[in-house]
Amino acid sequence: MSETSIERFWLRVRAPFAAFRIFQAGVYRATSPVMPPSVAYGLVLNLAGIEMREYSPKSTTTLIRPDLPCLRIAVGIVKPPELCSLYQQLHTYPVGNSGAEFQSRTHGAKYWIAPTRRELLVGYNGIIGIESPHELNLAEQVRRGLRGELTRYGLPFAGDNNFLFDRLETIDQPEAAYWYTPLAPDDEPRKGSCRLSVGIDRADNSKTTGALLAPTIEMASEPPDPAWTWTPRQPNN
Repeated sequence: MSETSIERFWLRVRAPFAAFRIFQAGVYRATSPVMPPSVAYGLVLNLAGIEMREYSPKSTTTLIRPDLPCLRIAVGIVKPPELCSLYQQLHTYPVGNSGAEFQSRTHGAKYWIAPTRRELLVGYNGIIGIESPHELNLAEQVRRGLRGELTRYGLPFAGDNNFLFDRLETIDQPEAAYWYTPLAPDDEPRKGSCRLSVGIDRADNSKTTGALLAPTIEMASEPPDPAWTWTPRQPNN
């Protein structure tokens, strides 16, 4: 996109609790410290009333439409949230014959229960920057969605459907924030670095893409150019 063909707008997102978990197994489930670009992308399209899901009778999972627009997204944190954790019961189907003696007692329900520790973010306060083609008129679509003028799927949530936003709005100018920018192989280590998902492939998780990002050392009211990430991919790729 050329500078003359894009529109840039901003979303302020606040939630008392949030969790942005990557694909993972095991009894410890970690969260990313910030909303990944892939999650921000899904949130923006949902607010704009753009359907992401594609149903296929040949697939056992709900796929993502291949014709969705590519956006440039920047994510920032106004105030780093507190990282906490809680214990929950994890109900699964075991591998092999583990716990087979319990199967008959549950009458077809899951019969393997294990304690699980899950991370969550407390006091999430973030900014999302969005760049999109002018012809999409995406900013106005998002504003209409926030006003309840569009039909959307479900309720926006902060990574976990138990965690709802208490503030979700478009703003004219972003607050000063720590913006997440990529780390090159030769860069010095930077505190808070993490791998964030960019493009999700539900049919083949090995094709899900991500980037190693870290927050800027200083807060800034505008994200630096490297903070803008093509999501879910660069156009024409």
